Amino acid sequence: MNSLGLFALLLAVATLLGIINYRTLKLPLTIGILLISMVISLIVMILNPLFPGYDLQQVPQTLLGTINLPRTLLDGALSFLLFAGAMQVDLGLLVSRGKSVAALAILGTSLAVGLLAVPAWLIFPVCGLEVPFSWCVLLGAMLAPTDPVSVVGMLRRLGLPPALQATFAGESLFNDGVGVVIFGTMIGLATGETSSVSIGDFVFRFLVEAVGGGLLGAFTGWLTLLLLRGVDDTQIDLLGSLALATGTYSLANGLHMSGPIAVVVAGMSLAGKAGHRAITAKSREEMVVFWNLIDEILNALLFLLIGFEILEIKPHLPPFLTMLVVIPLSVLVRGASVFLSTMPVHLETGERGRALGVLTWGGLRGGISVALALSLPAGELRDTLLPVCYGVVVFTIIVQGLTMGRVVRWLYPETVPPA
Repeated sequence: MNSLGLFALLLAVATLLGIINYRTLKLPLTIGILLISMVISLIVMILNPLFPGYDLQQVPQTLLGTINLPRTLLDGALSFLLFAGAMQVDLGLLVSRGKSVAALAILGTSLAVGLLAVPAWLIFPVCGLEVPFSWCVLLGAMLAPTDPVSVVGMLRRLGLPPALQATFAGESLFNDGVGVVIFGTMIGLATGETSSVSIGDFVFRFLVEAVGGGLLGAFTGWLTLLLLRGVDDTQIDLLGSLALATGTYSLANGLHMSGPIAVVVAGMSLAGKAGHRAITAKSREEMVVFWNLIDEILNALLFLLIGFEILEIKPHLPPFLTMLVVIPLSVLVRGASVFLSTMPVHLETGERGRALGVLTWGGLRGGISVALALSLPAGELRDTLLPVCYGVVVFTIIVQGLTMGRVVRWLYPETVPPA
C-alpha cells in the first residue's frame, strides 16, 4: 500500500470511529476515537489465541510498522501540531508569565524526571522486575512532558483565566523539547552506547538543542515575516506559514537542535505584534481556520494510532501491576514538580493553590510519550516500560481529560460557565 492509500485508510477509519462516537459515546472526538480504537485492539488481542491458524494481529501490526509512529510524529506531524498551537497563543500574556512558563518547562520537567525515576526504580523490584536506574530515568523523561496536543485542545473548551491559560499552554508547548533533550542524553547511557553522562554534557546538549532551537525559530520567524510584509495575498501567507513550520522543524533536526522548541518559537512569531503588522486581518483569520483544520485532522489520526498501538504491548502481569502503581505516582509527581518549580516565581499568591490544582490534574500526556517509548530498542526492558508508559498516557487522556471540566468549575466557579 502506497502512502496515499495508507493515509486514506487512516482517514476512513478515523471517520468511522468518529461517527460511532458521535452516535453512542458522545465524548470529545479525539478521546472517543482513542477509546474505541483501544477497545477494538483489545478485542483483537483476546480473540487472537482462539484462532491458532490465523494471526489476527498481523495485519494491524504490519500497518503500524509501516506508519512507524515515532518517526511519523517526531519527524513529521509534530511540526504541524506544535505550530498550530503556538501561533494562537496570546504572546503578550505568555511573555508576562515568562518566569512561570520557564520554571515549569525547564525546572518542572527536570524535577518530574527525577521524582518519578527514583520511586520507579524502587517499585520495579517489588513487582518482580529488574530495571536499571538509567532506564527509570528514561521512563521519567517519557512521562515528564505534558502533551501540547491534548492540553491546547482542552484549553479551548475551558474558561480558565487568560493568564493561567497562557502559562498552561506555554509550558505544554516548550516542555516537550526539554523532555526530548533529557531522553536523548540518557538513551545512549541506558543502551551502553556511551559510558557516562555528566552534568556538563547535559548542559551543553541543552544549550545546543533547546537554546539553539529557540534562536533558530526566532530567526526563521523573523525572516518569514520580513518576506510577507506588504504582501496582501491570503494564499501566499498560507504557503509562507506552511514553509515556516516544516522548514524550521526540518532545519532544526538537520542541525541537531530541538525541532519542537524551534517550531514553537517560529509559530509564536506570528502571534506577536510583528506578525499582526506583517499579515492582514483577513489573511490571519483564514490562516487560523486553516491551521485549526490541520490540527483537528492530525489530532484525530494521532489518537487513532495511539489506540491501536496497544497491539505492540506484550501482556505480562508484572508490568501491569507496575503500571497500576505508577499511574497515581505520576499524578503526585506532577503536583510536586509544579509546586517546587513555581515556588520561586509568582503564580500570584491568591491563585497559587487553585493554579496548582489545575496544572496538576491538567498535566495530560499523549503522543510524544508513546512515540518515545516505542522508539526504545527492542528487548525485555522496552516490553517492560512500554505498557507502564502507555497506561499513564491513557489514564491522563481519558480520566483526567474527561474530568478536567469539573475540576475547573470547582476551582474557578466565577469564570467557568456551568456545563
